[in-house]
Amino acid sequence: MTATEKANTLWPVAIGTAARLSNISAKMVRHYESLSLLTSVARTDSGYRQYNQADVRTLQFIKRARDMGFSMAEISELVSLWNNRSRSSASVKRVAQKHVDELGQRIEALQAMQRTLARLLEHCHGDDRPDCPILDDLGGGISNL
Repeated sequence: MTATEKANTLWPVAIGTAARLSNISAKMVRHYESLSLLTSVARTDSGYRQYNQADVRTLQFIKRARDMGFSMAEISELVSLWNNRSRSSASVKRVAQKHVDELGQRIEALQAMQRTLARLLEHCHGDDRPDCPILDDLGGGISNL
């Protein structure tokens, strides 16, 4: 949706429009609502969900947090903090710092895997012979069980 289309949006909007404005699927909108990440969404007399600008901003917040790799539990906490105007920034920083630390650990683990595979690739002849150090390593060094 273009910036002009967004500016011309008449509120409230149906789930499909809210999903498009948030760059997520309608299925994910319903999922986030089921997890209580959105406050009570208004419904029409016939039961259709109606999303206001604040709901769409929350969906965009959730999408951005997911793109940064936060877990759903962390996102729930962040949404709660975002909606709490009397929060301390220290609370937000604590959640973000924990996530940064976890990302660092995952990066280190991925780099170790990369180094191991690179080393195994160096020792693999890659020819017609059946012996393969990559498979031997994955098998724990045990072959011909």
